[in-house]
Amino acid sequence: MSGIPVAEDVLAADIAVLPLTEVANALGTSVNKVRQLLREGELIALKRGGELVVPNAFLVKDGVVKGLSGTITVLADSGFSRTEMLRWLFTTDDSLPGSTPVNALRTSHGTEVKRRAQAMAF
Repeated sequence: MSGIPVAEDVLAADIAVLPLTEVANALGTSVNKVRQLLREGELIALKRGGELVVPNAFLVKDGVVKGLSGTITVLADSGFSRTEMLRWLFTTDDSLPGSTPVNALRTSHGTEVKRRAQAMAF
């Protein structure tokens, strides 16, 4: 796991997560490629139950949710830690379609999510 940034588990216990092997299967790739995606900021990992996992909400049948990696980049450029990013992506915001940034991304509202992420820059 060396070199992989890991967020604290700030998610509610009922938010589904997948171990890296299942993420690799879902993406049709290797665990090493998933680790590379984590290092490059395409995904965010956390530790739950001593295991490195990724929120299931980050994946769709075609791969990684469109706009997620760009949103992660904007948040990183704004000084957010991986833990802060994870918290923000799953925080309820009733003014967003889907009620959370990650659900808004899942419903093709990435432009609005990125605009809000940019507005939070400090």
